[in-house]
Amino acid sequence: MSKAPPAPPSLQELRKEIDAIDEQVHRLLMARGDIIDRLIQVKQTQEVGSAFRPAREASMMRELVRRHRGILPLDTIESIWRVIISTFTYVQAPFSVHADVSVGEPAMRDSARFHFGFVVPYVGHFSAQAAVEAAAKSKGDLALVSAISSRTPWWIALEANGAPKITARLPFLERADHPAALPVFVISRVADDAMVTEVQMWSVRVSGWNADIARAVAPLASSAIHQGVRLDVAETSARSPFDFAAASTAAGALKCET
Repeated sequence: MSKAPPAPPSLQELRKEIDAIDEQVHRLLMARGDIIDRLIQVKQTQEVGSAFRPAREASMMRELVRRHRGILPLDTIESIWRVIISTFTYVQAPFSVHADVSVGEPAMRDSARFHFGFVVPYVGHFSAQAAVEAAAKSKGDLALVSAISSRTPWWIALEANGAPKITARLPFLERADHPAALPVFVISRVADDAMVTEVQMWSVRVSGWNADIARAVAPLASSAIHQGVRLDVAETSARSPFDFAAASTAAGALKCET
């Protein structure tokens, strides 16, 4: 005689399992905090500039995507991890996010809050230049500037030695339906080995800029923002500034400097 299948667990039993998991998650977060506390002691003599480590964070987010499964949306997982990472970074070394809201305050605020949470102070500025200047005057603050439009050539302030640099482009995990899809550059002071290096950024000056030059250099750059004769060009590591200069000159540029 066959046995009857076991009765499914009751709602009370399932809720107890959920409560146990929630407790484990909380305890693990507190354990992570204990490690961060020890890390702070180590970094007191080793830290350079901002505690933001975009290369490490980008790697962590890609690993998150690789192992994720189940019914929980990726957007939720990514946002949870962004808050965890950014909050613990803030605990290590408090910083503010200075955002250029001239391209649209809601989209920029969404990006800032999604990637850095609500604990990190958010400061809006009415121009990219003002946001960059605020980051430049600090040791560890970040500036967020649109990667797809600009009203002024703000990147000129990054050219000098010792100036903050573009250290990352957000979101780390780009997709068409991303809840914070606005592409933004992060400007900060960090150690060279902390930057995301898949893309190189050059400040380029072109004399005699015209439509022919724009068409000639378009295939070389993943993005370009131009204001008069000044450009901010995003390149893959497969090319060099010399390729850009050669294409510009061949198309009629009077002079091209990087």
